[in-house]
Amino acid sequence: MKQKKPIDLFLYIITHFSAIIAFSLLILIIGYILIKGIPYIKISLFALEYTSENVSVFPAIISTIIITLMSLITAVPIGIFSAIYLIEYAKRGNKIVSIVRITAETLSGIPSIVYGLFGLLFFVTYLGWGFSILAGAFTLAIMILPLIMRTTEEALKAVPDLYREGSFGLGAGKLRTIFRIVLPSAIPGILAGIILAIGRIVGETAALIYTAGTVAQIPNGSGFAFMSARTLSVHMYALSSEGFHTNEAYATAVILLVIVVGINAFSAFLARKLQRGNEYG
Repeated sequence: MKQKKPIDLFLYIITHFSAIIAFSLLILIIGYILIKGIPYIKISLFALEYTSENVSVFPAIISTIIITLMSLITAVPIGIFSAIYLIEYAKRGNKIVSIVRITAETLSGIPSIVYGLFGLLFFVTYLGWGFSILAGAFTLAIMILPLIMRTTEEALKAVPDLYREGSFGLGAGKLRTIFRIVLPSAIPGILAGIILAIGRIVGETAALIYTAGTVAQIPNGSGFAFMSARTLSVHMYALSSEGFHTNEAYATAVILLVIVVGINAFSAFLARKLQRGNEYG
């Protein structure tokens, strides 16, 4: 058996030690939230209407789902088609492509509160939407757009050029090759970016306080998009900042954690199914 060099042994120990620390911190955070929040999860917490007594999370859950779907419907098509242009159509070394990528990377590093102030000035004030679901969804769509673009770009780059060449060799055009060969092969990577985007939307607070508001109500009616609402993260922030319902805030954190884990598990399952269908279909 070949003896390991000291540097190899050192790197081996450091790598495993770092992995143990990261995993331990994750377990510690999740365990702390579960221990503090599970005892305070009760039926009244899921009442249809929010009151100061039950501090129901049900309106926040509905608002979170609506804002998440509206943000994804706005950002995902734009992000995917932009990435397709940058990878499949734009010439390599194009200055415009470089500017777009630098801009996207810059936008991804901007603090969320800056997005919130922009949404407040533009969507809420200038366009006159007021504190509304629509203003919050559009602000979050701008926030997650660079993330979806970059992850889709990387997913498209990972598709072997042999797939494209084989499709062209069989007589398929550029557009047909992209949508029938390249995109299905890149779906797992694209879904990974969408999962990250959902996680950022669900966990966002600062941007939504300035745009969607903090009203605890279930959006309803034809003009629901222009109603103010609060998501789960904003609900949790409001409860903890008031200081009267700290235990319920921990319970909300547990619910938020379960929802995020459920979304990630479902997305991973869907990605595997789509990948298998692409391989054997």
